[in-house]
Amino acid sequence: MATNPIWQDMFRAWPEGIARRGVVVNTQGEAIPFKGFMIKDEALLLERANPDPMGTRYVLLTFDTIAVVKLIDPIKPELFKKAGYQGQFSAT
Repeated sequence: MATNPIWQDMFRAWPEGIARRGVVVNTQGEAIPFKGFMIKDEALLLERANPDPMGTRYVLLTFDTIAVVKLIDPIKPELFKKAGYQGQFSAT
């Protein structure tokens, strides 16, 4: 499979001011909470927030296996605009 440029771009240009943590959901539906990450070529290395039941602390996956990225911290809309997103959120 080809690398998903959306996720690769997002992680490579992670906006300054947004904590490098969240949850990645892979294409098999596994949710992977992470507290840090590293990138090499087409691969993303996630540092888990907590070890999984098997004791796994790191997960290595390719960008094409990412289905969803969830951000868990409150984020000001201006940070998303700096990252190239357009529009605005609801005022309520």
